[in-house]
This record gives sequence, C-alpha cells and structure tokens, in this order.
Amino acid sequence: SAGLSARDKPEALVRELFESADIRFDGSRPGDIVVHDPRFYERVLRDHSIGFGESYMDGWWDTDALDLTVDKVMRGDLKRKIAGSWRLKVLGAQALLFNRQDVARARASVAAHYDIGNDLYERMLDRRMIYTCAYWKDAKTLEEAQEAKLELVCQKVGLRPGMRVLDLGCGWGGFALYAAEKHGCEVVGVTVSRAQAELGQRRAKASGLPVDIRLADYREASGRFDRVVSIGMMEHVGPKNYRTVMEIVHRTMVDDGVALIHTIANNRSMIHGTAFVEKYIFPNAVAPSIAQLGRATEGLFVLEDLHNIGEHYDPTLMAWWERFDAAYPELRHAYDERFYRMWKFYLLASAGASRSRDGQLYHLVLTKIGRKQPDCRKS
Repeated sequence: SAGLSARDKPEALVRELFESADIRFDGSRPGDIVVHDPRFYERVLRDHSIGFGESYMDGWWDTDALDLTVDKVMRGDLKRKIAGSWRLKVLGAQALLFNRQDVARARASVAAHYDIGNDLYERMLDRRMIYTCAYWKDAKTLEEAQEAKLELVCQKVGLRPGMRVLDLGCGWGGFALYAAEKHGCEVVGVTVSRAQAELGQRRAKASGLPVDIRLADYREASGRFDRVVSIGMMEHVGPKNYRTVMEIVHRTMVDDGVALIHTIANNRSMIHGTAFVEKYIFPNAVAPSIAQLGRATEGLFVLEDLHNIGEHYDPTLMAWWERFDAAYPELRHAYDERFYRMWKFYLLASAGASRSRDGQLYHLVLTKIGRKQPDCRKS
C-alpha cells in the first residue's frame, strides 16, 4: 500500500465508511469503536461483514454498545456499501446448486447450534426454554414476555381442551408443554436436535402431561391434527423447502384446522443467510421473505392473519444477552473467551439489526381453502 495516497489506505477508507454511519473511531459516544489491532481495517475491506464479526471475536476492536454499533451499520447501509464478499458469492452458488437443508444437512446444521450444551440455554433462556421472539406488550420480564407469546399463539389458533396439536420444530418442548398444561391439548413435537429431544422428553415425562417429543425431521411428521404450529423453524429449512413445509402442514391438518407459522423474515428474498451467521451460529439458515412465504402457501391455504411482532425481538435478544453475560462465569469452563465474544456478537448484532428493521418477525395464521374464517386476530 506504499503507493496509495493517505486517503486511499485501508484505515482511512474504513474510517470514512463508518463515520458515514455516525460511528467514530476512538470516540467517547455509545457505539463508537476502539481499534486494538490495525489489521482490522484491511480485514474489513477484504472480508466485509464476516471480517467485521471475526475481528471482534479475535479482540481486534471493541465498543461499549455493540447493539447500537450494528444498528448504525444497518441504518447507514454499510452492508450494501461493502458488499461483494467472495464468501457471499460462494454461499449463493451453493444455495443455487444444492439443497443445503436436505435431511442429512438439516441434522448436522441443527446439531452445530442446538447440541452445544443445554446448560448454556438453561441459563440464557426463560424457565420454559423458549428460544424464539417473546411478546413484550404487557410484560416486564422475559418470563412474562415468553408466556405472553405462547398464549398469543394459543389464542390465534383457538386451542380447546382435547385438541391434537402438532408442533414442527418443537425445541425443548416449551410450547408443547404450555399447550397441554394451560389448554388441555395433546401435543406431538418434532425436533432434529438430539439434545433438545432428550431434555424435552424428560420434561414431558416429569410433567405427566400428554406431550410426545420425537427426535425426527419435520418431513417425517405423520398423523392428523386439529392444529399445527411451527415456532422458529422456517428460518432453518431453506428456500427449496418452504413449499415442502407447507405441504406437510396441509397434509397433517384436518380440513377445519388452523395453523400458525412464527418466523423471522427478511425484507428481501434471499437464498442464503449472512456469512457470519452461516459460519458460526446457524449453518445453512436463511429467513424467508413474505414473497417466498406467499409462494409457498399458494393454492394450499388462505392467509387469515399476518402479524408483524418484529419490534419485540430486540428486547428479547437483549434479555438473552444479559442472562448469558451474567451466567458466563459458571460457563467459562466449557466455553472459552473467543466463544464468549462470538456469542456476544451474535446476540447484540442481532438486536441491532432488529432495531434497525433489517428483519421482521411474522405470525401467519393459515386455514385450508373453504373453511370458515376463524376468530384469529389477536394481539
């Protein structure tokens, strides 16, 4: 870089880029950046968003408010300005050529995140271990907000005692146990995470409730159910499988049933996720757009209600971060400092992205064509 003018050197270029988003280097305001390793600048220019995240994991830079930094990055449209990463191009090519969420890959991808240890999730999440956006409308604590979300789902699909419910991508069984306990339903849940299934099965057995948690792919679901819900699974199935999910919901639901899909959603149709999340957090995950969801339901369902609760994801992620940070001294033996910084970047960057409205959180209430419209508009 000896021949470059001062303004064209990596440090000057990166500083100019970030300052255009109102992020200062060595500033004193919340969200400003302090660089510890000058290699940071070239890494951001070379590797773009994944270089930004990886260099944070490596301790090359810090900020006192990572969520605010990322909020400003998203509002300043820096993602577009530094687009062109070869990793993103490779991810795009792979997504076009392969079904990266086929059954074998789906199991491996889920294991990479959900099987890293229930002890982490037990400390980070609420007591029911709900790992999806909460609902804070009238709630003050994470516990209250997650219960409110579960009840909102139950009200939207109109649960009544004696109903059979299918929970696709059931996690640790939090919704299944809630629906059985609070609404007298019989629930079958499926997950491809062994750690989730084992803990969910133990919790179901201890509860004595009619809840059956199965270690199975959503494509293996069978039987007929009065209600079908999927809370936080669509983000993991991939664009080539959105239609498959909807066909399974249609096949397993009785003709006068009601289904609800709870999913993070992109503002644009994507075929792969962000490079950092793909590599470190959720391999092969990509959130759908409303256009992709619409195409997946076409001819199968009537969209009875669409509710965007995206504003509630930011406080949910911040609550998870606070709990994880407080519990980390107990987890340090199993998760090193680099993992801590990775997890911090994941949670706080996700909060900042949500705050900037880069992503949404949709509830879709669906019925089969011909059914009377249900009373499902709840908030």
